[in-house]
Amino acid sequence: MATQLKSDALMDQMKQHLSTDARKELTKKIGLVYQINISPKKIGFDEVVYVVDLKKGEVVKGPYEGGKPDATFSFKDDDFIKVATGKMNPQLAFMRGAMKIKGSLSAAQKFTPDIFPKPSKM
Repeated sequence: MATQLKSDALMDQMKQHLSTDARKELTKKIGLVYQINISPKKIGFDEVVYVVDLKKGEVVKGPYEGGKPDATFSFKDDDFIKVATGKMNPQLAFMRGAMKIKGSLSAAQKFTPDIFPKPSKM
């Protein structure tokens, strides 16, 4: 049985966020594909995989099917929420091992809390 993650709700909000005018702005500004692997307790175990496609402007559950994503992130559920809501600096998360990155580092640097809907809209 799949574990319910706090991040699932955030990804649903991201899906809705990308159905608004924010979509055009983000696809123009970022134009990259991110795969995000989220684990309940320990990075790499029981991962739930999401693709945040900022080329098309969509969020899909499951691994990226269109080749390789520009960058892949691995997080624990709690740490992903902290980074996505701006409570933890992404660089600090990376240095502390709370976030692992594969792929392009320049693409990874564009993955900031700004791409997520603001908590006030949640």
